Amino acid sequence: MSRLLIIGCGGVAQVAIKKCCQNSEVFTEICIASRTKEKCDRVKEEVAQWTKTKVTTAYVDADKKEEVVSLIDSYKPDAVLNVALPYQDLTIMDACVECKVSYVDTANYEAEDTNDPAWRGIYEERCKRLGFSAYFDYSWQWAYEEKFKEAGITALLGSGFDPGVTSVFSAYALKHYFDEIETIDILDCNGGDHGYPFATNFNPEINLREVSAPGSYWENGKWIEIEPMSIKREYDFKEVGPKDMYLLHHEEIESLAKNIPGVKRIRFFMTFGQSYLTHMKCLENVGMLSTEPVEFEGKQIVPIQFLKALLPDPATLGKRTVGKTNIGCIFTGKKDGKEKSLYIYNVCDHQECYKEVGSQAISYTTGVPAMIGAMMLVTGTWKGAGVFNIEEFDPDPYMEALNKWGLPWVVEENPVLVE
Repeated sequence: MSRLLIIGCGGVAQVAIKKCCQNSEVFTEICIASRTKEKCDRVKEEVAQWTKTKVTTAYVDADKKEEVVSLIDSYKPDAVLNVALPYQDLTIMDACVECKVSYVDTANYEAEDTNDPAWRGIYEERCKRLGFSAYFDYSWQWAYEEKFKEAGITALLGSGFDPGVTSVFSAYALKHYFDEIETIDILDCNGGDHGYPFATNFNPEINLREVSAPGSYWENGKWIEIEPMSIKREYDFKEVGPKDMYLLHHEEIESLAKNIPGVKRIRFFMTFGQSYLTHMKCLENVGMLSTEPVEFEGKQIVPIQFLKALLPDPATLGKRTVGKTNIGCIFTGKKDGKEKSLYIYNVCDHQECYKEVGSQAISYTTGVPAMIGAMMLVTGTWKGAGVFNIEEFDPDPYMEALNKWGLPWVVEENPVLVE
């Protein structure tokens, strides 16, 4: 029925690949492409034992537009699923525009070289104008609106879990439970234990930069920025238990503030254990989280990239990770003139994910929505020329697909609110 090009072959990508191969009625053919083709070949050999989907592999350097264009031209996919690095979003989007092929990703663009003078000037102007200093934001991808419209293709941004499912939960709540949503608290709880003193559940370079940066939230039409990890709350998560969580900046806050009419406040909280925080602070204090190159024995080394090489590969954590995740949104607002509160969430078991696809739940909860987002486009369920965040489409078919493909959700009325 459709042909999908998947760029990337890390932990999240491998989940998306395997879920596409489970869904062979929709994805009759896929091509897995990456700079490490041997990794693509290993995944192909694994899924070939059970899938009806025709799987091919290819080498591509997604930093080079001409290579991505050449691959798209030769493979002729119905859509491109980008599960590579967020540094590569714009290159892949450029290639999709040139080839007139729709695009899906899971995370917004982030510059790899934050010292590039051209990027730095735009970034510093945005910091002053909007009031948050995160290196990642949607403005770079939203700027492709006219290009995608003129090409007659769709860019679907942020089809992971957060961003992604949390935004679909928001659209679903507004459609079915509220006349207006006033506040959204996004809660991301990982109750898993991998047994290592310190490791990250996805790309360490991205994860550690995100967590060590200032937090921010949206309130009354503007951004409020805070010191890193300075707002802490405790919440009792269903099937996990009480956990400390901290307010972070997160990309879906930006798009939900734009697309949920009248919302007054949006916050994002993520749980962390004390061991993680202690290790992270020590690494930060000795400069290991720095993105500034240092010279060592005649070579230029970026400390956080060196740290990434030392830490366990997130794709290897699945076998040893036990426990559950609980990720969802708490909404307050009005329905028929009355105050209302609602909690929509998913609970995912790390070991169940490993049994199914060989990954831990963090990769699973991102890889499954990546497949569903691609399915929405290639089946024509979601249509539109331009650049769209996921909450801009009808949430109902996506919510149905979550239940079908491994991420069932719960709706709880009158939940305990976060102060």
